[in-house]
Amino acid sequence: MLHVSMALHLNLTSCVGRFNSNFTSLPSPKVTTFATLSQPQSDSVKWVNATSTFFDQDKRPIMLFDGVCNLCNGGVKFVRDNDLNKTIRYEALQSEAGKMLLRRSGRAPDDISSVVLVEKDRSYIKSEAVLKIMEYINLPFPQLAFLLQFVPLFVRDFVYDNVANNRYTIFGRSESCEI
Repeated sequence: MLHVSMALHLNLTSCVGRFNSNFTSLPSPKVTTFATLSQPQSDSVKWVNATSTFFDQDKRPIMLFDGVCNLCNGGVKFVRDNDLNKTIRYEALQSEAGKMLLRRSGRAPDDISSVVLVEKDRSYIKSEAVLKIMEYINLPFPQLAFLLQFVPLFVRDFVYDNVANNRYTIFGRSESCEI
């Protein structure tokens, strides 16, 4: 953004004292996009509307997980055991509802590469989803999540991706969706 405003400033200051009718014919500054935001996306806006009923009666977030992954199923059991107030709902990524919620989150409906936590107004993936889930469950996990947020995101996601990419090899798969 600073680069763009500096370029715009330079183009305009070079015209000082030469303002005439040709001013409008100056070339517009080139804008380079360095990053794109994941929300809102036009497709995900459509899916937010399509899945809004998921949050009409029940405002609790929904944890999407790989239903055939033994590690993921163990993670869901762990969260359930430590979520004494039942603050999280669960849905397999492979289910129709899971696929719709993936699209709502701006992800492909067949993307089972990450746990996803879907709240009414926002979704979290990878290590961000894990930390957010930890905030919802009982002590000492919210405090641990608070400490882990200071680990840079690229480090957390690097660890997450390495575990996720090897989860079937290390922990195995079940034949059908569980939970």
